[in-house]
Amino acid sequence: MTTVYAIDVKGLTKRFGNKTVVDQFALQVPKGQVWGFLGPNGSGKTTTIRMLCGLLRPDAGEGTCLGLDILHEGGLIKRQVGYMTQKFSFYEDLSIRENLEFVARLYELKDQRIAVDQSLAELGLTQRQRQLAGQLSGGWKQRLALAACVLHKPALLLLDEPTAGVDPQARRDFWEKIHLLAGDGITVLVSTHYMDEAERCDRIVYLAYGQILAQGTIAEVIKASGLHTYIVSGGDIRGLARALHGQEGVTQVSVFGTTLHVCGVDREALDRAVAPYRAWPGTTWTVAEASLEDVFIHLMAPFRDRIQG
Repeated sequence: MTTVYAIDVKGLTKRFGNKTVVDQFALQVPKGQVWGFLGPNGSGKTTTIRMLCGLLRPDAGEGTCLGLDILHEGGLIKRQVGYMTQKFSFYEDLSIRENLEFVARLYELKDQRIAVDQSLAELGLTQRQRQLAGQLSGGWKQRLALAACVLHKPALLLLDEPTAGVDPQARRDFWEKIHLLAGDGITVLVSTHYMDEAERCDRIVYLAYGQILAQGTIAEVIKASGLHTYIVSGGDIRGLARALHGQEGVTQVSVFGTTLHVCGVDREALDRAVAPYRAWPGTTWTVAEASLEDVFIHLMAPFRDRIQG
């Protein structure tokens, strides 16, 4: 059975002056899936999203988005994509309904009133439709932005850090809606810094400074990292963390509440490094699978100087 790709691009490259922001980016996202797009600030996520939806023209590369050529059919792509930007971009002195009516006119929708009513109902905004956008909390602004994104019934949603600054309940509600939309056949590419959100995706892509470092299911990315991990609980784990930091064979030591994650890429070297500390007073040592956060810290290790600089 032939896979139908909502996004199918290769070699995408974008430069600003002498700086290459996206370098030979390639991606195939099947229709109806939810993919997470992860990476540090400045990694090229937003630039890539803008190239995919026709807002930026790549300097090199080729491919399709929703079966349309990203180089020559950007205008058509934009009409079939819902793009939610990092920054709230609606008129704060207009009501929720007035903002959606404005978006409906931009897309020249037929039966605009019906489309707005449906979008309000689907996002739970009907009772608040007369409230000014500027008076909304972060979670309700997020709902308005998503309502505007799906108003024209897009085939693809590109969401750029959509849950930044909203409370956990609002984030959970948002993700429930995203998976309902995916169940209706909409494809979703969402950038996020939250590891729990990445774990809600069918697959993830990790981008650093314009290049893909890892992609696949969560299990595939963790396995491919080659990380071996001990989880230590009990005792003075902060003191233990200081003692283990910098030991040969230990690539990272991280405190997670009342536990300590001790990781290395060479099992034998890691075991030799931790052997003198296995009897640390009050501690229990357990072999465990690396967490997604462990993996991403490991992936970013070669770029640490660039992050800090």
